[in-house]
Order: sequence, then C-alpha cells, then structure tokens
Amino acid sequence: MNTQKVAITIPEDLIKEIDLISKTKGVSRSRYIASALGAKVADEKRELLKQAYDRVFSDDDVQKEQLETAKWFESTGSEGGQEW
Repeated sequence: MNTQKVAITIPEDLIKEIDLISKTKGVSRSRYIASALGAKVADEKRELLKQAYDRVFSDDDVQKEQLETAKWFESTGSEGGQEW
C-alpha cells in the first residue's frame, strides 16, 4: 500500500488518548490513526450510498415502476423466480 505523509493539527488531549489506545493495542500512532480514519471513511461512503438510494427510491415514478414490476413478477405464479 502506498502511503503519504500529511501534517494535521490535533488537540493535545486527543493525542494523549490516541497514544494510550495505540500503545494498548500494540500499534503505532500513525497506524492507529490511519485505521480509525479508514473506518470513518468507509462509514461515510456507506451513508452517502444509502442517501443516494433513498433519493432514488423516494421518487414517485421509481416507486410506481418498482411496484408494477413486483406485481408483474408476482403474477407469473412461479415461486422459484424466473428462469432467464
């Protein structure tokens, strides 16, 4: 994995907490911060994706199309689904 150094300003009390946790976990401060940021970014990406889905499926036309499609599949009478 390629890495890049960055300079950020973090409150001293937060650094003390980070150092305590990273020492307890047996990882470097840098690795702990990178891991924590990676988890936060993954959470944010999931939330943005959820918001995008919510926007699409809150559209009345999309809801109507989805309902019509579901009713059509239901009317085919096949419990196992469709064979393509």
